[in-house]
Amino acid sequence: MRTFNKISLLPLFCVVFLLVAVNHATAQIPDDIVVSLKTGNARLLASYFNQSVELAILEDDNVYTKAQAEQIVTGFFSRNQPEKFTIIHLGGKEGAQYVIGNLVTRQGTFRVSFLLKTTADKEIIHQLRIFKQE
Repeated sequence: MRTFNKISLLPLFCVVFLLVAVNHATAQIPDDIVVSLKTGNARLLASYFNQSVELAILEDDNVYTKAQAEQIVTGFFSRNQPEKFTIIHLGGKEGAQYVIGNLVTRQGTFRVSFLLKTTADKEIIHQLRIFKQE
């Protein structure tokens, strides 16, 4: 019977752990948020906004009401039609997640980040940032 060296199993354990951790964190991000960024659906995205949202889109950086933030995001999407959105990093802890992604539009690529907090079993966006990538 062949015995395995514990050290040789360590890389396999690490890969499995990372896959489970990423899958668990991704599962906490509502699909509608990702879909709204891929399709430019500001109304769907705004349905996840907190009543006041810290919004930084290009040169516009302030705290807005949910309705004001939706109008600003609508304007951004009308000028920058999304073609693709991919998550490149996510993290956080229980009750709060942050996501960083790339939004490819016809007008260029943008870095998107947002902060989600769980409130009454619903994920709420408290902060959204969209900046042009150089």
